[in-house]
Amino acid sequence: MPQMAPMNWLTLFIMFVIIFLMFNSINYFSFKYPNKTFKINKNTFKFNWKW
Repeated sequence: MPQMAPMNWLTLFIMFVIIFLMFNSINYFSFKYPNKTFKINKNTFKFNWKW
């Protein structure tokens, strides 16, 4: 491909590394953890004090 001749291997390597890092960072930061809302079940006993 004569169109690619001016680009040397170092420029291509740097370009692909930057694209790889951007792709990984976008995938890492766009991942949403599912919200786990835990219901805390406190055992509340209703005492009828008869004093």
